[in-house]
Amino acid sequence: MKLRILALSIILLAGPVAMAQNYIKSSVPAAAPENGDDVFIPISKYIASGNAEALSAWFADNLEIAVLARVSDASRAQARQIVKTFFDTYKPRSFVINHTAGRANMKYALGTLKAGGETFNVTIFLSCKDGTYRIKQLKVERF
Repeated sequence: MKLRILALSIILLAGPVAMAQNYIKSSVPAAAPENGDDVFIPISKYIASGNAEALSAWFADNLEIAVLARVSDASRAQARQIVKTFFDTYKPRSFVINHTAGRANMKYALGTLKAGGETFNVTIFLSCKDGTYRIKQLKVERF
């Protein structure tokens, strides 16, 4: 009986740990897939949900970020704060990628973000270094 209770306790505790590990794995950029457009799937999900923390895991160490005509070169931490402030001000409702293109080591996507009762055009430029895609430029402009 004690063995069954111990086994049940382990199973119940393992579930949340496994889910947390899956979240951590899914927010970290993966190696470049065969079809580079797949990298936009998690990025789109994080933009649509307003998750600046998970989105910033895809940022390059330094990137160009332009939010509502304020352009700056920023570190990953600075860019995360800029995006978080934007998401706090304009709560995302949906994000759709309208177009993707690029080459093997560089990709870009154009999308439409509906947030805070407004519509925004979003441009994302990715570059691939050491087999991993990173966001090098992120632009958010009013539609």
